[in-house]
Amino acid sequence: MLTRRHLIGTAGAALAVSGLSLPKLAEASGVDLSPGVPGDLKDVAAMEALPGKKPLIRLSYRPPNYESPLEYFRTPITPNDQFFIRYHLSDIPDVDAKTYKIAVGGDAANGQTEITLDDLKKMPAVEVVAVNQCSGNRRGLSNPHVPGVEWGYGAMGCARWKGARLKDVLDKVGLKKEAIEIAFNGADGPAYDKTPDFIKSIPVWKAIEESTIIAYEMNGQPLPQFNGFPARIVVPGWTGTYWIKHIIAINALTKPQGGFWMNPAYRIPLGKFPLVARFTSQEYAPNTPITEIVVSSLITSHHDGDKVKPGKVTVSGLAWDGGYGVRVVEVSTDGGKTWSNATLGQDLGNYAFRPWSFELSAKRGKNTVMVNATNKIGQSQTAELIFNPAGYHNNVMQNLTLTA
Repeated sequence: MLTRRHLIGTAGAALAVSGLSLPKLAEASGVDLSPGVPGDLKDVAAMEALPGKKPLIRLSYRPPNYESPLEYFRTPITPNDQFFIRYHLSDIPDVDAKTYKIAVGGDAANGQTEITLDDLKKMPAVEVVAVNQCSGNRRGLSNPHVPGVEWGYGAMGCARWKGARLKDVLDKVGLKKEAIEIAFNGADGPAYDKTPDFIKSIPVWKAIEESTIIAYEMNGQPLPQFNGFPARIVVPGWTGTYWIKHIIAINALTKPQGGFWMNPAYRIPLGKFPLVARFTSQEYAPNTPITEIVVSSLITSHHDGDKVKPGKVTVSGLAWDGGYGVRVVEVSTDGGKTWSNATLGQDLGNYAFRPWSFELSAKRGKNTVMVNATNKIGQSQTAELIFNPAGYHNNVMQNLTLTA
């Protein structure tokens, strides 16, 4: 089990070897929290470096939930040591890759088997660049505030994931025609018996897509411990709740997966969001499981309230969606009355962050900058929050002020 003493001690040992000092716990006032998060968050948030990570914004310690500060989002690929950390359970496993196995079976499978890490690596490899975003990213900006980890902008990251197709793994046991869902369980566990294990499922049609993989590499390196070592599920386009870390069990099901984390958790009001991907075997009035990421964007070059010089100022950031691809990013400097196209940057694929930039003619005084992304199927960000009790899918157009 991971303890605070273990974390600090391990971090300190690693840093000592590298000649660096112990991780510095910043005073709350020094933490770069997103504007709009609950005011009392400053009393618990701190900058803290876990083993293998640069300092991230600690929002909770057990389970570990750490978001990336804004300055870590200035490239379309998020480095491994800057990638956010999200756990529901506090017993974080120390998995031995030499003895690691994934059990594959279930009542909708024709058989069962076990797959080692070496087995995975011998299978045809697939690479996909994809955004992993927590379903509750920006929950802390909900108005009124809602319960849960009060994430700001940084519960997300984009990496180049490499692994074996989940479809190829399922082919080893074969699926019955009655199969409707594929369920996942990871090696992380609850600290108390009454805490439900974190088990999730996805529909079969999503599981057998070419891009849905069991990843064992992240940006050309083994997965970091806090991002799922030695292997995790990667479901490009869908929110991170389905990207099970430290995967140890995959089961094909003839009936919908039950349990707290499928229902009532991770649900959105039915029909409230303009989503294409549906999880119909889990839909019950009045709600449905969260599925694909909604289109969104973020200004990463500046903080709200920054001072700039009058004249040309390059404002830049990132845009992304659930896998349809970003078609255009527009910027308004007059409160949304008129819009101009930003310049789109490198295209790493429909599931990836898409960088953009805009040349602002800053006048003396206050300059407002609003940004809105639209994807290739015509979905855009919202001007006002679509409120829901869990604080999901906050893709309100960002609006900040720069003073020249």
